[in-house]
Amino acid sequence: MRTDLFDFELPPERIALRPAVPRDSARLLVVESDGGFRDSAVSELPAWLKPGDQLVVNDTKVIAAQLKGRRLGRATEPKIEATLIRKLDGSRWQALVRPARKLSPGDVVRFGNEGKVCLLGHLDASVEAKGDEGEVTLSFSFHGPALDQAIADLGSPPLPPYIAGKRETDDRDLSDYQTMFATKEGAVAAPTAGLHFTPALEAALGERGVDVLRLTLHVGAGTFLPVKAVDTEGHRMHAEWGHISEATANSLNAARAKGGRIVAIGTTSLRLLESAPFSGETAIFITPGYRFRAVDILLTNFHLPRSTLFMLVSAFSGLDRMKQAYAHAIAEGYRFYSYGDACLLFRKDGA
Repeated sequence: MRTDLFDFELPPERIALRPAVPRDSARLLVVESDGGFRDSAVSELPAWLKPGDQLVVNDTKVIAAQLKGRRLGRATEPKIEATLIRKLDGSRWQALVRPARKLSPGDVVRFGNEGKVCLLGHLDASVEAKGDEGEVTLSFSFHGPALDQAIADLGSPPLPPYIAGKRETDDRDLSDYQTMFATKEGAVAAPTAGLHFTPALEAALGERGVDVLRLTLHVGAGTFLPVKAVDTEGHRMHAEWGHISEATANSLNAARAKGGRIVAIGTTSLRLLESAPFSGETAIFITPGYRFRAVDILLTNFHLPRSTLFMLVSAFSGLDRMKQAYAHAIAEGYRFYSYGDACLLFRKDGA
């Protein structure tokens, strides 16, 4: 499909720079299977579900993947920003860097922060390879747990550019940009639909008879990038590592056999469920025409124009319907993107 079909205009003031407090007070736009819209709140989610439904969350934990440093060894030492996007082995990461034109294979970048102490006070990495879209392979001077600790000490949460470009990252983001389910380190972007959950909401779901199950998909930065190809067939998805436990799979199968519905919390949970049975890397790319096998209901945030995530929700609920839903959300003052409000999508008949 042409990627320009997934464009829409979003006023800049609709982009949320902080999450709702408390988290489950965020607004919820319900897009029903017949195409109707209902304005609700995340705290009212249990009322939209039935006893026996299975709600699936992503328990990945965001690492401090944003590093700042400078290039060494030449006449000038320009500032370099790197966002780690994929761990290759104990000492190497694939990263997106800015400005990419300032780096070549063989260069050394020294990451450091005067306000923090990291072993010797800094972390060096050599550029092993450079791709066509700003991604580089960095080989660090530390290995294994020592490298993990150095990144944690020197890094900061990798807030999306539409937030980081408008304000500085601060200590509040350390907690705001993690879900209450975050236990498995490895993500470089938050599974943002999970940010809306609170212990009180989880308890209310339990009282409603809705089970909360967990899986792990380590979200990569590539998931949220706009698609630059003219046609969706020309877009290459970044692979992400995920795992669905046998216990979670058995619970979902048992519930489905009894008529229960599967509710994915976030597109990350949905993508892994649609890849199941699964443990390993997935690069599934869902666009209109895809036949969903596992998920009946999706709770997700509002996504960027021409992004793979807006394509996914358009496959789930219909492109025209989602454009109408987003137009309604913009007109009614909903807050967009990672720290914004949410929508609850009931799968379109035939999808």
